[in-house]
Amino acid sequence: VFRGRILSRRLVGRETRYEVEVKASYGQRFPLVSREYLWVPDVCGCPPLQEGGDYLLMARRHVNYEGTLNRILLPTDGYARPWTPREHRLVRDAQRRC
Repeated sequence: VFRGRILSRRLVGRETRYEVEVKASYGQRFPLVSREYLWVPDVCGCPPLQEGGDYLLMARRHVNYEGTLNRILLPTDGYARPWTPREHRLVRDAQRRC
């Protein structure tokens, strides 16, 4: 789970690639750098992420079976909500309990 600002969106084949500025990380299992690519395995615009918007995103790490592809994947039905101070409080509270 992390908070990110969408910098750009690009369609690549049958996937959508977002360039994201990582603002905050909430208990990551894998390290994130200040800018990451976030991949969505669809071109329909689901979930709807707007350039310039801040979002709370629950993504997972995707590594192919050969170990040659390592990326951050947000499923089309994944958790992506506009970031608000309320969302921040909820995630921080959950992080303390988990």
